[in-house]
Amino acid sequence: MEKPVIILGAKGIAHPALEIFNSNQVIVYGFLDEDASLHGTEINNIPVLGHTEDEGFLKLIGKKTEAFVAVDDSKYRKFLVDMLLENRKMQPVNAIHQRAYVSTDATLGHGNFINANVTIGAGSEIGSHCIFHTGAIIDHQVKIQDFVQIGAGSIINAEVTIEEGAFIGSGVTIVAGVTIGKGARVGAGSVVIASVGKNETVFGNPAAKMK
Repeated sequence: MEKPVIILGAKGIAHPALEIFNSNQVIVYGFLDEDASLHGTEINNIPVLGHTEDEGFLKLIGKKTEAFVAVDDSKYRKFLVDMLLENRKMQPVNAIHQRAYVSTDATLGHGNFINANVTIGAGSEIGSHCIFHTGAIIDHQVKIQDFVQIGAGSIINAEVTIEEGAFIGSGVTIVAGVTIGKGARVGAGSVVIASVGKNETVFGNPAAKMK
């Protein structure tokens, strides 16, 4: 990556995103965040320059810099991604840690956060703007749609489908072949042995629907 990166968001995954770009010798120009109390502060010597909707900085994106959206909340993440597409006509770059393994046979969209020791197996199809926390394992021929978040240490077995906006907590195991529906949530440490419906929340071993 030849251009430096502006990171939208200065909380949550923003600090590890900076580490990822550093690990790949990519210069980070600065952060933007909606929280005015962070403006003028620094994260590991990189300044928080201003607001995520500050045109003075946004106009640099696409011309002089790339962008990465480091926001955990999927709704606000989607808002910022749509803003970049509409106003700057560009997609955020992927942030892939040097110690992650992505199969040469896997496909990736745009703007994904892939932290250290994540494995993405052969034939897997990853959408855009997903978050893969440290040590998550995505086995072969898994299909993950946009804006999905996978917690640290979770194991997604072969031929699982995870639909848009689903949230998988830390330490979850999802057995082969099941589908996690759009907007569904799987609690930390759960073992999922059956498909989960749209917007359902499940938890436990085996995972059961929360009432």
